[in-house]
Amino acid sequence: MCGIVVVIDSLREEGELRTQVIELARTIRHRGPDWSGVAMQVVEDVTGKVKRRALAHERLGIVSPEAGAQPLFDESGSMALAVNGEIYNHVMLKQSLKGEHRFVTGSDCEVIVHLYEERGPELVAELDGVFAFVLSDQKTGRVLAARDPMGVVPLYWGWGEDGSTWFASELKALEGVCERFEPFPPGHRYADGELTRYYEPAWRERAACTAQVSPEDLRGALEKSVVKRLMCDVPYGVLLSGGLDSSLVAAIAARHAARRVEDDECSAAWWPRLHSFCVGLKGSPDLAAAREVAEMVGTVHHELTFTIQEGLDALRDVIYHIESYDITTVRASTPMFLMARKIKAMGIKMVLSGEGADEVFGGYLYFHKAPDADELHAETIRKVFKLHHYDCLRANKAMAAWGVEARVPFLDREFLDVAMSLDPAEKMPDLKKGKMEKHVLRAAFDTQEDPYLPESVLWRQKEQFSDGVGYSWIDALRDHADALITDEVFAAREARFANNPPPNKEGYLYRKIFEELFPHPSAVAGVPAEKSIACSSPTALRWEKEWADKADPSGRAILSHAAAYED
Repeated sequence: MCGIVVVIDSLREEGELRTQVIELARTIRHRGPDWSGVAMQVVEDVTGKVKRRALAHERLGIVSPEAGAQPLFDESGSMALAVNGEIYNHVMLKQSLKGEHRFVTGSDCEVIVHLYEERGPELVAELDGVFAFVLSDQKTGRVLAARDPMGVVPLYWGWGEDGSTWFASELKALEGVCERFEPFPPGHRYADGELTRYYEPAWRERAACTAQVSPEDLRGALEKSVVKRLMCDVPYGVLLSGGLDSSLVAAIAARHAARRVEDDECSAAWWPRLHSFCVGLKGSPDLAAAREVAEMVGTVHHELTFTIQEGLDALRDVIYHIESYDITTVRASTPMFLMARKIKAMGIKMVLSGEGADEVFGGYLYFHKAPDADELHAETIRKVFKLHHYDCLRANKAMAAWGVEARVPFLDREFLDVAMSLDPAEKMPDLKKGKMEKHVLRAAFDTQEDPYLPESVLWRQKEQFSDGVGYSWIDALRDHADALITDEVFAAREARFANNPPPNKEGYLYRKIFEELFPHPSAVAGVPAEKSIACSSPTALRWEKEWADKADPSGRAILSHAAAYED
């Protein structure tokens, strides 16, 4: 992943604006430590007033690292593009261009400029990948900004007091320069002064989800998604927690790691040994399960342990980088943040991860309480379209803090069309019938003749990441907050935090740190504050009466499954 900072139509002088944008881009240089670039433009509005634009880019070189610096331009130099992302169908899109175009880099993102020349803003719907970009045409004054369908890549936008519009990969680059800012919505584009939703899949409606997908087709769809994400010109690896989702991704990647996907696996891979990484407290359940998977699929495996004190010491840095005070997100981001640093130290710049599967297939333990298929489908929709606030944000920012890119195959657009169109009745867990959570996904990879995973992992019950790294981690966080936040201080929380007061001392601690780092009201408002039990949406709390007063994001909050969490 890279980092971008863009200002549109500022009234500042060129030198002053350039200096300001460079300083702001420096705050997100961790996202792209490989190179920096800036493009300056001058435009006139309808009244003839001169305004300036600046596009800054901090690059993490993954594809064509030697020749993919940004911003990118069209042949005339009028159009400038700053983009953070990966376009997996860039070869096909290049072939679809009708005119003559000159490509000057090996970047998969350069095709966006030339698509815009021919198709305008409509190009966004054709992109297969993850992205956040801003394109500015100095000649016409037009601007196109867009974010990928699920918000895998972060993007924020805001408005300055001089009427300027700002865009940035992280909100820390907008704090202090914008009067107001907010997350740019996933699946939307901004063109000609209008924000438009371009991604509206049919599967949002229950009536469209009646497909009977064979195990072979579901397996093939996920395999295709993983393989396209192996597009990479630098050493890469896989995050392997030992849970079902990351283990499936690792198993598929291991089967294709020996050949380059860029030429349809006709040539040998540049780095044929696949490295896998797992993090946890010493003796955690994830470490043992991941070790078993790695041995079977043949990765070069690395067990990365951390101590509770190391995790507590990192909390402030974690909150600074993930830009959230959500309890679940902070809990899970901390071990991932620590792991990312060690991954980068080993020379790895890209990793595959398993985010999104639980939302797509109803994999969290609370889904056992879904009253019917319609309710389950509605909850998966709610969860999938909020991932940019939670798991996508965590995976992207915790890794990007150390210049590592995380790719998430379960949120591939084509894979979602298959998995989300599946009749939700097929996703309903029913322990009486022997159907545990994500049964349909497990069954698709239960290939006895050519097994992908050990049986013990393929049918392992769900562990949330913050639980699986070691159950004492969450207990330690609660104890740490109890020691720092007195009863008197917590009792007065509504006086200090009038907007969404924290539900407990742990939440108070994270909110306190967050507001010290990001005092602007827009920063606080950009973090959703919702009641949850084991990662549910607030709506799902009504599925079980006893949950109303026991809201807690930990998987151990589901008392009917407590036995699964015993040491």
